Amino acid sequence: MTTTGTPHPTRTSPPTRTALTLAATLLTATLALYTALVALGNITDFDSNQQFVRHVLAMDTTFKDDDLMWRAITSKGLQDTAYVAIIAWETLAALVLVAGTWLWVRRDVERARRVSTYGLLMLMLLFGAGFIAIGGEWFAMWQSEDWNGLDAATRVFLLSGVVLLVIHLPGATAPRTADDES
Repeated sequence: MTTTGTPHPTRTSPPTRTALTLAATLLTATLALYTALVALGNITDFDSNQQFVRHVLAMDTTFKDDDLMWRAITSKGLQDTAYVAIIAWETLAALVLVAGTWLWVRRDVERARRVSTYGLLMLMLLFGAGFIAIGGEWFAMWQSEDWNGLDAATRVFLLSGVVLLVIHLPGATAPRTADDES
């Protein structure tokens, strides 16, 4: 008996892995790993980046322009609350990206794309809106020689954007053919 090359219409099988879905899987996994390591580092070495957040919010290493210093947050309680919120956001983003990676591995492409998009947008919000816009501009982090994280934030923001573009490229999946069944 020979097949006609047309799969049974009611059969649902996972799409074949293409180079693009492999790229989406590995890139999502890379950012999941990076974000998980950042969150773990912030949890296990709490003091290092706590000082970073405190100095940025206090604006104590900026030019101390009177027109900007009213923005400074000097309350250690508020500074630490902001830092804990950052860690919680990083941890949640890492978990979402891990889930996205798992869905890519399982070849559940539409859900993988959706979940990965959420995780990537979480990173872009944190590093773009949080660190670049709020930290960099509102709290004038760009003025500090010692406590300036704009380069690192820009790298993560851009990498997240590139991965977001890759996972939304058309043709990320190829339809299964009869040849795939054998």
